[in-house]
Parts: sequence; C-alpha cells; structure tokens
Amino acid sequence: MSFGVFVAFMGAVLAVGLSCIGSAKGTGMVGEAAAGLLCEYPEHFSKCLILQVLPGTQGLYGLVVWFFALLQMGAFSGGIDLNMTVAAGARVFAACLPMAFGGLISAILQARVAVASVNIVGKKPNDWSKGIIMCGVVEFYAILSLLSSILLLMNAL
Repeated sequence: MSFGVFVAFMGAVLAVGLSCIGSAKGTGMVGEAAAGLLCEYPEHFSKCLILQVLPGTQGLYGLVVWFFALLQMGAFSGGIDLNMTVAAGARVFAACLPMAFGGLISAILQARVAVASVNIVGKKPNDWSKGIIMCGVVEFYAILSLLSSILLLMNAL
C-alpha cells in the first residue's frame, strides 16, 4: 500500500471519527440536561429526546463522507489503486476536512443550543419549537460541510 492510499484513508477516518466524537459529546451534553429536567417533568420526554438527537446528525453526515471517500477510492469495487500518488491521496484527505471539522464543531455548538432549549421546555413547554429552529440554524452549517466534502470528493480523483 502506498503512502497516498494511507493519506486518503486518514481523511475518511477523520471525517467519520471527528464527526462522531462531536455527536457523542453533543448528545451526551443534551442528555445530561434533559435528565435533570425529566426528574421534575417526565411528561416532556419526547421533546427532550428530539433535542438530544439533533447533535447526533453530524455523525451520520461524517459516515456519508466516509462512504463517499471510500467509494471514490474504489474500496467497494475492489479496485483501490495501491499505487495512488501522495497528491491524489492528499486531494481525498483535503476533501474530507470540511466534514471532519465542520461535524466536530457544529455538533458541540448545536448541543449547547439544544441544552438551552431544554431550559425552554422546562419553563415554557409550548415554546419548545423555537429551540428546534435555533438548533436548525447550526445544523445548516453541518449540511454545508457535508455538501462541500461531497462536491470535493466527486472531483478528487
């Protein structure tokens, strides 16, 4: 296996790994806040669960980029070019970076918004959709990261 293949695989690993780390941290943060609220108001479980799931989407987006990177490299057709140049591997690596860092950072920041939204559920349960909308604003940037990585990967090799 060439160093180019290694570099390309590392890009794919970073895309899925960092996005999943951000999602795990984010869903954990919201879960902690929700658990505290649910001790007093167990009837708000479904609202809190939706808020907790939102930072988890970045991990899924990272998995999609991982899949596209491996697809571009030929991993699913059995045709990985084991002599891939370092330049080609670096293009795949660079294409994965928007999702890697965008997924990590947006998941954690979205979790902070979702934690604040759990407070909305506790104080004004009927206004919880406002928190969902605010979480959606952060989600938009995770989607931009996903889109940019996919578009870059389509032209990487």
